[in-house]
Amino acid sequence: MRIVLMIAACLGLATPAVAQVRSFALDTAKAYDGDAGFEAPGLFSVKVPPGNYRVTVTLGQPKQATDTTVKAEARRLMLDAVKVPAGKRIERSFIVNVRTAAITPPEVNAPGATMVELKPREKGSFTWDNRLTLEFAGPRPGVTAVRIEPVQVPTLFLLGDSTVTDQQFEPAASWGQMLTVFLHPDIAVANHAESGESMKSFVMAKRLAKVLESVKPGDTAMIQFGHNDQKANWPQTYAAAGTTYRSWLRVFIDEFRRRGVGVILVTSPERRNWTADGRIRSTLSDYAAAVKAVGADEAVPVIDLNAASTRIYEALGRTRAPLAFNDGGKDATHHNNYGAWVLARAVAQGFTDAKLPIAAHLQPGLAPFDPARPPAPETFVLASSARTSGVRPDGN
Repeated sequence: MRIVLMIAACLGLATPAVAQVRSFALDTAKAYDGDAGFEAPGLFSVKVPPGNYRVTVTLGQPKQATDTTVKAEARRLMLDAVKVPAGKRIERSFIVNVRTAAITPPEVNAPGATMVELKPREKGSFTWDNRLTLEFAGPRPGVTAVRIEPVQVPTLFLLGDSTVTDQQFEPAASWGQMLTVFLHPDIAVANHAESGESMKSFVMAKRLAKVLESVKPGDTAMIQFGHNDQKANWPQTYAAAGTTYRSWLRVFIDEFRRRGVGVILVTSPERRNWTADGRIRSTLSDYAAAVKAVGADEAVPVIDLNAASTRIYEALGRTRAPLAFNDGGKDATHHNNYGAWVLARAVAQGFTDAKLPIAAHLQPGLAPFDPARPPAPETFVLASSARTSGVRPDGN
């Protein structure tokens, strides 16, 4: 059974175009199939229950060549610059994870919460609503059909801070929202990272509780904290690298293992601070060392993004490295689209180098990536989203 979605007339990006959908059973696929489709950048949204969905888009127009980039929810990159000649049509699929902030209520008299404690910046975000939102971008988008169907696939859960989260607004971006483009459409990514979070605050805000009730055996959790845990001037959430931070890592690992979920630890990407001799000055080495030590003790794989990011910045050099960062390079912590894409590519290479099971879900044909030889930022192109903000992410 196919359900045709009626699209609101307004496709302006200031207010998303909302698909008005009749109720549907979870075993029922839904589709939008229009004559002209989306020939200009726009947002498409449909109300669905939380879960994983396979989205299949038909790309191409009869009279003109098209160039389409597709992002999901809060700018998760799904398809990058898919070019279709005039008169041709192709189908591409990807997996989108949809969630809300609701948590299953605890039993009577049991401690617990019913909602994740969202920050003001998260309220109204496409990440936490009860809709599946797609953004069609690029110089000549050509989407003529959208099919959405619930699917049971493994899920990769991301837990971390502002360098991992799905940044809602241009020009900031994080590696977690770019990783999706390197994955085959047989795995979902549920990015629960959030700006300003530490391991303690991730628990305090009930984010860990939300993840733990969402995982299932066979899923994978990637954990990257450190930027905010190291801030001794944040006494409620500070965790010393040699003691408390390691203990929190073990707590997270144990909780996932108890549920049959695989764990991957990731060291935090370095900040862009230079020494006098033109090298990156380490500000997170003690936390990176703690991650490696816990990984060795607990037999958990570690992706050393701290080292990879340092090699990337030093390869670019003091003059060009700002081209990988937010706010025109004034922000030395958070990245732009190029920096986030390169870090995500380093993470994907880490899957392969460490021979992790999740490497089987990478897109076929990915060329080897060497952090010491990143692609030139001057030639990097990624279709921008229309939603922008001059406010830097929390945790700078």
